[in-house]
Amino acid sequence: MKANYKQSMGGGPQNMSAMLRQAQKMQEDMAALQEELEQREYEISAGGGVVGVKINGKKEVLSIDIQPEIVDPDDIETLSDILVAAVNEAIKRVEDTNNEEMSKITGSMGLGMPGLF
Repeated sequence: MKANYKQSMGGGPQNMSAMLRQAQKMQEDMAALQEELEQREYEISAGGGVVGVKINGKKEVLSIDIQPEIVDPDDIETLSDILVAAVNEAIKRVEDTNNEEMSKITGSMGLGMPGLF
């Protein structure tokens, strides 16, 4: 029974060492990618381009550009709705990009093993 266990583990300590090295390399790659992703900047527009939001990979809003034609003192609610939509889309774009880029490194590793990486 003990011999079957070693076979199913794929070779014992050497394989475990290789797996640990692979995990460490993946962790280093993920840290480097995370740093690079945080430096990226995204520009998103909403309301047909009347509102623009610039955001970085840390989800920090860097600027908001509002075209004068959307500013109506009698309809602040529309401007507010467009601003919310633009900021939410910007955050979603950052999250989607980060998830997509990270999945290139992790592949299926870590699925079913929360907290592994």
